[in-house]
Amino acid sequence: MQADKKDIRALSKEQLRDFFVTNGDKAFRGNQIYEWLWSKSAHSFENMTNVSKETRAMLEANFVINHVKVDTMQRSEDGTVKNAVRLHDDLIVESVLIPTKTRTTACVSSQVGCSLDCNFCATARLKRMRNLTPGEIYDQVVAIDNESKLYYDRPLSNIVFMGMGEPLMNYPNVMKAIDMITSNEGLGMSPKRITVSTSGVSKMIKKMADDDVKFNLAVSLHSAIEATRNEIMPFTKSFPLTELREALEYWYAKTKNKITYEYVVWKDINDDKASIDALVKFCKYVPCKVNLIEYNAIDDGDFQQASEQATKDYITALERNNIVVKVRKSRGKDIDAACGQLANKS
Repeated sequence: MQADKKDIRALSKEQLRDFFVTNGDKAFRGNQIYEWLWSKSAHSFENMTNVSKETRAMLEANFVINHVKVDTMQRSEDGTVKNAVRLHDDLIVESVLIPTKTRTTACVSSQVGCSLDCNFCATARLKRMRNLTPGEIYDQVVAIDNESKLYYDRPLSNIVFMGMGEPLMNYPNVMKAIDMITSNEGLGMSPKRITVSTSGVSKMIKKMADDDVKFNLAVSLHSAIEATRNEIMPFTKSFPLTELREALEYWYAKTKNKITYEYVVWKDINDDKASIDALVKFCKYVPCKVNLIEYNAIDDGDFQQASEQATKDYITALERNNIVVKVRKSRGKDIDAACGQLANKS
């Protein structure tokens, strides 16, 4: 029975070496299989052409490779590509390739659905069904790397954990996936090209700092006024801004890495002077930059993009206080691939 077999990618290289020694083979066979699983992204034991048929049969008898499959792929008018990725248990997650003139970014998912309840996000309306494994996260990146080479004639340059799910609620698997993505035995990408985005899980931000991670941190802030933040992101009642601030100060003290705040400006929610002043004040605690993100509607009228003037007011106030600010235009809106739109409509 397939269901009884262990996913071979859950084994470390040492465990694979031990498996072969226990079964009367040489330890180096484990290294060989490990290379097939990760740097060569083999989808089946049959693909492992430099391994004997007997060895492949033994692996087949004991293990499965729970690889993902791109079920449907949509291409936007602006070149963005959205993948509906089918997992081994038939659940679906989405990941996105975002091309610009100078780079290709993979936006990957970390959970099926989401653990959180942000009112403005389509993904948050899906209940969290399970965490993705390190292999499933890794496979999304491999698929987008292949698409980048196919459509844009260049390898993937950046990865953002801004797809479905809260990465810090799947911490061990996200960290293992990043280890493999950055390892020379995996994709060999620089951690400086990876950004993990969180909605502000304070204790896990501190844990990342203690674990001496080398990637970048982004925080979905959207308001620096407690009551407003709690209203639009109800789970933040458990992670008040004072705690978040302390965690971010701790992060910076340990890593010396600037933080990026992701911030959507909505009409009648956070488009007033008090909201602007609160953000400016919050930005002064830790070296940071602000990405003002265009809002992508998710079929109801509760949240609406603020006026252009409101965005300009934010930019003026932030720049006056020497805070780096950029406006991020949405990509892939026509295929529901933009920020906050990933909801498995396919």
